[in-house]
Amino acid sequence: MQEVLRTAAFIQGPAVGLFAQELSEYLGQAQVIPCGNGTDALQLALMSLRLPAGTEVIVPAFTYVATMEAVAILGLRPVCAEVRPDTFCLDPAAVEAAITPRTGAIIAVHLFGQCADLVALSQLAQRHQLALIEDNAQAIGATYQLADGSAVFAGTVGEVGTTSFFPSKNLGAFGDGGALFTRDAARAMYLRQLANHGQTRKYYHEHIGLNSRLDTLQAAILRVKLRHLPQWTQARQRAAAHYDAALAGLPAVRIPARDPRSTHVFHQYTITLDPSRRDPLQRFLQEQGVPSVVYYPVPTHLQPAYQYLGYQPGQFAVAEQLCQSVLSLPIHPGLTPEQLQYISDSVAAGIRLG
Repeated sequence: MQEVLRTAAFIQGPAVGLFAQELSEYLGQAQVIPCGNGTDALQLALMSLRLPAGTEVIVPAFTYVATMEAVAILGLRPVCAEVRPDTFCLDPAAVEAAITPRTGAIIAVHLFGQCADLVALSQLAQRHQLALIEDNAQAIGATYQLADGSAVFAGTVGEVGTTSFFPSKNLGAFGDGGALFTRDAARAMYLRQLANHGQTRKYYHEHIGLNSRLDTLQAAILRVKLRHLPQWTQARQRAAAHYDAALAGLPAVRIPARDPRSTHVFHQYTITLDPSRRDPLQRFLQEQGVPSVVYYPVPTHLQPAYQYLGYQPGQFAVAEQLCQSVLSLPIHPGLTPEQLQYISDSVAAGIRLG
């Protein structure tokens, strides 16, 4: 940070390019295009597809609204699809049922730190000639085993992957930030132009673009934090293993499912409970000084801003049930064994009382 301040290279300073290069090396040489935030990354990914207005883009019914927002703001039509009750990620069968002649892309969200079914979704996209975008805001560093047995990093399989460096993310900045990943050199160049006012060189604007640049100070911070990401991921996984062992015997609690083809980097550790037990448990935990969060209380298809799509309650039963039954417990690399035990004991006590 001091070096950035000393040189006053606040916009597109050297740290931005160095961070992009180092993150590319971490991700197995996928090209990295830094940008302003994770939502911009989604919007830029869609812009790079050059889809006609009104094209349908399939999104999960259970995710953060940014996934849907990026589609709608470009004049494309979000089409919700059901998620799986175990991994919370897109159900490939539901995606296939949602495909129409107007579909142009699928956005797979790697929710809470685990990959969606990239094999099935990639095959669907190829069979129907659709683009696959990976919303990897919550799963940076996760890997997935493809059909040929090779392991790849989340965000590097589809046409474009996106991520966020929001401070609470596994690789978080001290403010907003984001990036896109692609293995297509031509698309990478186009994305860099789109993120910088659509210019091919200064003052020459070949495309309609955005002003979406990763701040140099944030890049400098992220360069240092990236070096610690593998150890932090392991610490999150150890914390999750502690929760698994402590909570697995509670009949009222379902611990997070694992897809054996994907590693889980535990951006969130999300349990599911009967809806009648969820809110009382959250209140009890609050009384014990244990924070917990509901991600997400309203499914995307029932958000007021998207009523124009015509969805009704009951259309996506799994997503709606998850909104009433999920609860995310504290998880981060700094949790001590004593804190983990206190949290686990508090959950058990709250279940017994509730």
